[in-house]
Amino acid sequence: MSEAYVHGYHQRENERLQDQAGTLVDLLHSDTAYPSGSTILEVGCGVGAQTVTLARRSPHARFTSVDVSADSVAEAKRRTDAAGFTNVQFQEADIFALPFATESFDHVFVCFVLEHLSRPVEALAILNRLLRPGGTMTVIEGDHGSTYFHPDSRAARMAIQCQVELQRLAGGNALIGRQLYPLMVEAGLETVHVSPRMVYVDSSRHDLVDGFTRKTFTAMIEGLRESAILAGIIDPETFDQGVRDLRRTADGDGVFCYTFFKGVGEKRRRT
Repeated sequence: MSEAYVHGYHQRENERLQDQAGTLVDLLHSDTAYPSGSTILEVGCGVGAQTVTLARRSPHARFTSVDVSADSVAEAKRRTDAAGFTNVQFQEADIFALPFATESFDHVFVCFVLEHLSRPVEALAILNRLLRPGGTMTVIEGDHGSTYFHPDSRAARMAIQCQVELQRLAGGNALIGRQLYPLMVEAGLETVHVSPRMVYVDSSRHDLVDGFTRKTFTAMIEGLRESAILAGIIDPETFDQGVRDLRRTADGDGVFCYTFFKGVGEKRRRT
């Protein structure tokens, strides 16, 4: 994954990714499981936030998890080892230069990776070639344009737009969730099905108020402050007000919504 990761690789971002993964397990992975003995390539594993869930849900499948960052791979391995899973092997590798033979895997799993790439269709086509005929590819992405909340706030929407613009400047696309179906079809996958996974948060859902509104989404936007201001996208006062208003949506009368998209497609079977 040669493009820049706009959130950085510092410890707070690692913690945010873990908070996000833990909060979204049921929403994103209730229907993610692989058969015993099957081989799965996880691309862009990062610090292993999704890897632990994959290994837990399919304990008799075999995972190969790769990332372009050696530090992230080391952290993912540490977390997976600490959780006691032995069905994952890790490797440092770039999605555009993967060291695997054609038709090496039964399944491919890609989560929160395409948003960072300037050539998402090319990446998906590469991964499709690594699938055996009849194998599946699962792709999960968010879409920052799906965010809405109460109380509404122009400053909060401007702060969120900073993420969209920084991602664009880095060569990625923070609105890519809505494009999963056409991207996967263009990459050559068949029987593609995309389902929206909405996170709806109000004060009756205490785990999501803390785990998603505060620690996942607002923390992500807050972490962009310096980059957004240096890029001239927003002034400090507006950004800070936007973050305060996002935090306000976690109060007793607040509501927050965001939608992820999960696509599953199949490699063409031989005739």
